[in-house]
Amino acid sequence: MSKVAVVWWSGTGNTEKMANAVAEGAREKGAEVMMTGPAGFGGADVSSYDAIAFGCPAMGAEQLEEEEYQPMWDEVKGSLSGKKVALFGSYGWGDGEWMRLWADEARSAGADLVSDGLMLNGEPDEDGEADCKALGGALA
Repeated sequence: MSKVAVVWWSGTGNTEKMANAVAEGAREKGAEVMMTGPAGFGGADVSSYDAIAFGCPAMGAEQLEEEEYQPMWDEVKGSLSGKKVALFGSYGWGDGEWMRLWADEARSAGADLVSDGLMLNGEPDEDGEADCKALGGALA
């Protein structure tokens, strides 16, 4: 049984809904899933998981949330070499630049990305939830 961490932050609840669907998809494939916010995850935790899903919405000028999520990301990204990783998040404006930059950082850190990042505009609809479950399944 694989162990998957889903590390997420949400301001409006949209990315939280995505995180729940990612976790559900991983569980459906038999993974043991741990869900946490950024305060509950650090560099020392990376080696405890076979795969990690990181979820954060686009904030400000298309960037990760700065108070909690960015500091956690900065700490863990150096430990991601060879680790199976998925990125996801919601947005309400822009063209997805935050996700492209985030995926580039993850690749530069040596992460094995299962996709280029899953972005959903606003609240996940039925198709969006299915995409999130598929992403979780790909991690398991």
